[in-house]
Amino acid sequence: MGAVRHYFPHYDGADVSAEKVGSLRIRGEQDVNGKQETSVATRIFIHLILILGALTMLLPFCWMITTSIKTYADSVQIPPVWIPTHPDFSWYGKIFEQVPFGRYYMNTIMVAVGRTVPQVIFCSMAAYGFSRLRFPGRNVIFIGVLAILMVPSQVLLIPQYYEMVRFHWVDTYRALIVPGIFSAYGTFLLRQFFMSLPKELEEAAIIDGCNPWTIFWRILLPLTVPALSALTFFAVLWSWNDFIWPLVVTNDDSMKVLSVGINSLQGVYVSKQPLLMAGAAMATVPLLIFFLVLQKFVIKGITFSGIKG
Repeated sequence: MGAVRHYFPHYDGADVSAEKVGSLRIRGEQDVNGKQETSVATRIFIHLILILGALTMLLPFCWMITTSIKTYADSVQIPPVWIPTHPDFSWYGKIFEQVPFGRYYMNTIMVAVGRTVPQVIFCSMAAYGFSRLRFPGRNVIFIGVLAILMVPSQVLLIPQYYEMVRFHWVDTYRALIVPGIFSAYGTFLLRQFFMSLPKELEEAAIIDGCNPWTIFWRILLPLTVPALSALTFFAVLWSWNDFIWPLVVTNDDSMKVLSVGINSLQGVYVSKQPLLMAGAAMATVPLLIFFLVLQKFVIKGITFSGIKG
């Protein structure tokens, strides 16, 4: 009787013969084994799809690395050569001779830090207000913030550039940094995370006499480290890869960032692809290292930010 209940939990307890018990046991074992085989086959199929997707994503990166160590003859050969016959690492040194690559690096780091730190501060405070504080028009204002996500950045390009000219900020760090210190997406991301936190924490803090700023700074903000890490990574990524805006507001070569500087290596008629790929590789490596350091928190922040809408 115990075997019947093991394989069929909803069995009502009626008497059955030993033959029926054996038949039920065999049928139950077959069902369990069939489900396990189906589960294993499904997992294998999913992993094959994921491996295929990962290889597809790695293909351009591998091409960039191999091209950066090719000779010029190998880089223009038809059909393309994947593995260089004579690896040439001199392109990584030549790029510093062609352009002030170190200056581009410093400018990019300063812009990334200058945008990311204020963005994390402003977005976290705005997200706390939209998720925890009650005031007239809160939802309307939040919808207005979300509406910014639907406006293409190209639409704002000319008005913002006009403002930079009026402020005499062209070819300055202020023009590169100030327009990017707020993010509607960052506000939305952190708001979702704040809403997933238990309200009991805030209620207990209010009973203890904490004001809204203390609740935000000392209680809730430390709990949002995963979401803050995700926003930090995205802010650095967007700043690092930004191209159109730095191209518009910088004319002086000493104020260019990596994306604009690498683009200047492209000739009108002939481009040295190994030189371009060497610059792209050196510009990509810091982001990869940064992501590997924050990978755990970034994934957790994105996951938990979607718990409650």
